[in-house]
Amino acid sequence: MVFTRRGVLGAAAGLAATPTLAAARGPFQPSWESLAGGYQTPDWFRDAKLGIWSHWGPQCVPEFGDWYGRQMYVQGNPVYEHHLKTWGHPTTFGFMDFIPRWKAEAWDPDALMKTYVRAGAKYFMSMANHHDNLDMFDSRHHAWNTTRVGPRRDIVGTWAKVARAHGLKFGVSNHSAHAWHWWQTAYGYDAEGARQGQRYDAFRRSKADGKGQWWQGLDPQDLYTGRNIVIPDGFTDAKAASAWHDQHDGDWDEKPPAMNPAFVRNWLLRQNDLVDRYRPDLVYFDNYTLPLGWAGLSATAHYYNQAVGQSGATDVVVTGKKLSPLQRRGIVEDVERGFSDRLRPEPWQTDTCIGNWHYDRPLYERDGYKTGQDVIQRLIDVVSKNGCLLLSIPQRGDGSIDDREEKVLADMAGWIAVNGEAIYATRPWRVFGEGPTKLVEGMQNEGGAKPFEAADIRFTTKAGALHALPMAWPEGPLVIESLAAAGPTSAGEVRRVELLGGGDPLPFTRDASGLRVDLPQRRPAFTPVLKISGPGLV
Repeated sequence: MVFTRRGVLGAAAGLAATPTLAAARGPFQPSWESLAGGYQTPDWFRDAKLGIWSHWGPQCVPEFGDWYGRQMYVQGNPVYEHHLKTWGHPTTFGFMDFIPRWKAEAWDPDALMKTYVRAGAKYFMSMANHHDNLDMFDSRHHAWNTTRVGPRRDIVGTWAKVARAHGLKFGVSNHSAHAWHWWQTAYGYDAEGARQGQRYDAFRRSKADGKGQWWQGLDPQDLYTGRNIVIPDGFTDAKAASAWHDQHDGDWDEKPPAMNPAFVRNWLLRQNDLVDRYRPDLVYFDNYTLPLGWAGLSATAHYYNQAVGQSGATDVVVTGKKLSPLQRRGIVEDVERGFSDRLRPEPWQTDTCIGNWHYDRPLYERDGYKTGQDVIQRLIDVVSKNGCLLLSIPQRGDGSIDDREEKVLADMAGWIAVNGEAIYATRPWRVFGEGPTKLVEGMQNEGGAKPFEAADIRFTTKAGALHALPMAWPEGPLVIESLAAAGPTSAGEVRRVELLGGGDPLPFTRDASGLRVDLPQRRPAFTPVLKISGPGLV
């Protein structure tokens, strides 16, 4: 079959006449200097502290975890082996064949949002697309979207309406800038076995093949992005073929692909269309700094200018990862599945998931989720360091969440009902906290962190009061060394100590070793929070 990138070229042909390719008029230009010079993180984000994320799409249908689409085409990978056994060979059952099986038949966004609000969410994020390149909104510039295939619903638009009806700020996440290289495994082949050398579905499928099929009129090359970095013929060892993909199309490359400029232009059209159509309060880019060089800068300038035009201020948030000091002034830094080891001067966000990003049935079956207490401990740590926590609750392909996820959310809700005062609209104290557990700065390292202890205490401030948040109930009195009678953080007088959710003020003493507080036997939540009042403490 002779390959032509008809869909991509066709899209590129009309770009010059499309006004959303350029940034909206306003004070921001597509440069880091301009973004950093005019942006200030809005107070709503600093106050919100906790967001819930629907990281949901067709990769949730097989219920086998994250990056299913890429890994199902890598012979020897556990995802490939699962796919072969469960769905068939990727020459005949490719990723796109999951899309009509994604029906969202049990999705109840209003009921889910009520659950998320009870659990403490103040903002909500909908995934707008993943690396699999399917738009989850009514896209003007990408025919592969959920109003035409899959659920045949505007996922983002529905979430936006429901979230705002419940009083939440609304965000969208865009992961599609990496689709041009992420999908190149789908153009490969088995290096070993009975189908050795037979190319997978992305290499072979064209628009003409869709006649009479569910995808009639759509070009698979617009979904899979075309032959950008195709593995050459001749590999006879599966490990060597996998290594080739890791080296050539597995790099997390943020530069615009020189071999496919039409992809970059189309990405920008889609992103600008997304913010123009749904006016999100937050845009999450799954990228180091911003996506695709000039295109990411243009998209951010467009979004900021749009906000200024609408409300007179940049009351919106863009997040990116691994930022320089200059870049941290222009957008908000996101730390994926990781930690900050310090109190940061700029507001920031960490994002994590109670399980895997896409729904993972084996993880559920082995009871592998974070607990509600795990989540609250992360929230406490992040907030004490001037950050927000974005938490993903994986949905099944049908749109529902499972019983163990409901338990996590219910446990979060119980804690928040008692102690939310010490989280929302708070600001950091003189130091973020104290204790023996040392966290390592960086991304994607949470799996190696030691569990928190009762002696790990974090601090927040609000309305003239200091909150002390131990990560667990201590055995015996609680000693807060940062409030010793003399020391670098000891300024101020302690006059009253209360347990949130408790009753009467608590007895305490203050000496050279710290503030010593006797806690009651009754435990209103699975970690205690103290409200400490007195002149000069904050």
